[in-house]
Amino acid sequence: MNFGMRARLLLAAPVLVGFSVCFLAGCGDFWQAPSGTTTTTTSGLSSGVFYVLNQGTAQIAGYSIVSGTLTPVTGSPYTLPGSAEPLAIAVAPNGAFLYVSTALDGIYLYTIGSGGALTLGNSSAAISSDLASTMQVDSTNSWLVEAGPNQSELFAVAISPSTGLATSKIEQPVALPAATVHQLAISPDNTHIFVALGSSGTEEVILVAGSSTPFSSSVNIPVANSAGAAVSVAVDPENRLFYVGETAATSGTNSGGLRAFNYNTLVEVTGSPYSTAGLAPYAIQPEAKGNYVYVANRTVSSSSTGNIAGFSFTSTGAVYSLTALTTTVSTGATPVGLAEDSLDNYLLVVDSGGSPDLEAYTMSSGALTSAVTSATGTDPVQAGAITAAP
Repeated sequence: MNFGMRARLLLAAPVLVGFSVCFLAGCGDFWQAPSGTTTTTTSGLSSGVFYVLNQGTAQIAGYSIVSGTLTPVTGSPYTLPGSAEPLAIAVAPNGAFLYVSTALDGIYLYTIGSGGALTLGNSSAAISSDLASTMQVDSTNSWLVEAGPNQSELFAVAISPSTGLATSKIEQPVALPAATVHQLAISPDNTHIFVALGSSGTEEVILVAGSSTPFSSSVNIPVANSAGAAVSVAVDPENRLFYVGETAATSGTNSGGLRAFNYNTLVEVTGSPYSTAGLAPYAIQPEAKGNYVYVANRTVSSSSTGNIAGFSFTSTGAVYSLTALTTTVSTGATPVGLAEDSLDNYLLVVDSGGSPDLEAYTMSSGALTSAVTSATGTDPVQAGAITAAP
């Protein structure tokens, strides 16, 4: 679809803001903690660079953890053009580019420089007028795959691996069975895309990255319970399983569930869905080494905070299963995003309801230990998304 035409269609529809994000307020080449900010650090480990979006302040904040201390990247925070409300964020696998979609102008391109510093690209103009609520760059750095609110299609924007810019004004679409798009994930082998579609289940789309028309056939996976909704997706780093977070997938007071499927056969593994000890599993993060997977519950019954449930991965030949870890970890209010830093030292969490906005946990044999807690601006900032640079 032509960018301009699609923008007019989207502007006529209400915008999904569940994955919106923005960043801290500040100026110059240094950062001062806003009034009321409390930062707690208890670990001496360092991390790679990561970025948080704060919806309430329309900014991007970049950080790393240096010997246990949360440290902003040079120039952070970065205010979006026109202070546009951000919707989603994605880093190119080559580590050179960051994409941020907004509810006003579409998708902006930033180049990533030394130490993670950002520079707004494309002469400060959006590279696409799409109002994407979820997006990811494929492993060839050639396609920005995205979907927006109230659009029953998945789109691929052709981009240049060397400049990050869009190379065509015509997007490549594939139809989806519903317009309620929560999240998408591209498999590590760059051949499948999974899209969480709420009550319409999860769509599996074949990706042909080297083709000028990158989408092939698609298959729909219904929700486990007709009263439930698929709200998150992720893929095992070794392409053994893919995961779907669904509401009302298990029994009991906290009925959120993690469903696990064999990546090659799309068959649900024995024991799935697994209880996540919460109501709304809105983020899934497989550990980089493939031994564990973590799920953040946005809401928990009779609690004002969210939590993180963990599972260990086991295999007997090609038969895979998960085992729940013995404890869950309480988070701030309304956790909506998870990431693992590039050094594999920290599991990172953003809480859109604050208390705190940002958390970092060390991981030891699957067990999570709180190491960093911090506000990401003058609250409430509504930290709504997080991504880690490779």
